[in-house]
Amino acid sequence: MAPWGERLAGVRGVLLDISGVLYDSGAGGGTAIAGSVEAVARLKGSRLKVRFCTNESQKSRAELVGQLRRLGFDISQGEVTAPAPAACQILKERGLRPYLLIHDGVRSEFDQIDTSNPNCVVIADAGESFSYQNMNNAFQVLMELDNPVLISLGKGRYYKETSGLMLDVGPYMKALEYACGIKAEVVGKPSPEFFKSALQAIGVEAHQAVMIGDDIVGDVGGAQRCGMRALQVRTGKFRPSDEHHPEVKADGYVDNLAEAVDLLLQHTDK
Repeated sequence: MAPWGERLAGVRGVLLDISGVLYDSGAGGGTAIAGSVEAVARLKGSRLKVRFCTNESQKSRAELVGQLRRLGFDISQGEVTAPAPAACQILKERGLRPYLLIHDGVRSEFDQIDTSNPNCVVIADAGESFSYQNMNNAFQVLMELDNPVLISLGKGRYYKETSGLMLDVGPYMKALEYACGIKAEVVGKPSPEFFKSALQAIGVEAHQAVMIGDDIVGDVGGAQRCGMRALQVRTGKFRPSDEHHPEVKADGYVDNLAEAVDLLLQHTDK
């Protein structure tokens, strides 16, 4: 690989994944990853523009931000790009009334959405709500529609909690796609529109930005397809095999967010 100075040249903005980069979620509010609280503070004290970009769909933005602040992070709700608010905007614009296959923790984000007589399905990381009955309800709604619409908040395969790896929304989304013979619309990473909205929020062009995440496909691959650079941290869901992924190669691999911030400040904050 080229020297770090070349790989990070011209970076003006940073998109940060949250789960697996800042903290590992879990019982009691989760645990901050070593050095990440200080790394975020250093990054926000630099000239670089920062945006938090998450596929979190088990918590509202307010709950997520509150949890992170309790762990010591300097973060506010207005700095977070998350899929639920983006999905609500789409539902309103298109007059869609969803059957919500989602976690109770994020349901408040959809309080202003009409869910009567559903004409689409919104699926998220529903956790224990991924029962046969709820999946079948979603299947039945879709099969009764002439033009079925399935909106998925992200499409991750799994993520890491303090207790271990957990299935994400992607496998359940794929099940409905297969059963109904349709293709889901993804709101969240790796959707190009999602990354673009995060970049617009900080006024930075894709070629001036770097994404830092733990997901080689959703974070790294998605960002690179939008014209960004991307670093993968060896925390969260990272697996050693990610560094030999057949389709996606990060612009750099770092042990954790603290190392990524060290490199960014060394080579960009002039």
